[in-house]
Amino acid sequence: MTHASVEIAPLTEALMPELADLWVAAWTQAMPQIDFEARRPWLAAHLEGLHQQAYVTRCALEATGALAGFVTLQPRSGELDQIAVAPWAARRGLGRLLLGEARALAPGLITLTVNQDNGPALRFYEREGFVRIGEGVNAMSGLKTLRMEWRANGA
Repeated sequence: MTHASVEIAPLTEALMPELADLWVAAWTQAMPQIDFEARRPWLAAHLEGLHQQAYVTRCALEATGALAGFVTLQPRSGELDQIAVAPWAARRGLGRLLLGEARALAPGLITLTVNQDNGPALRFYEREGFVRIGEGVNAMSGLKTLRMEWRANGA
């Protein structure tokens, strides 16, 4: 996919309903055993709280204006909280494009937590140079997680 037809833009209030739809669809596809529709209200409150802590959300918008994906991270710490691509836009390089935006915002270090059972996400992060640095448990789902990090120049 050429990314000339995709614009990276800040999240606006008008995009929030579409972002929530995308998040529910992407996570439902990745982890169908969890009811992400029931977590929709949590997402709105979670993002609001993150934005109050200087996290930023950048959106991948198609030329039509459709939201194809988004990434949320804290530029100072490099903590990546959310990255999602709409199922209809998958396998077109948007995850890599959004991760590139994250790297531009936090150029030295990015850390994240990923579900151990989310094989496609693990493979994506490993292909992108992330390494495993720890393990944990998701407080909401009880599922095992991995902590991963990426450092510029593999430092």
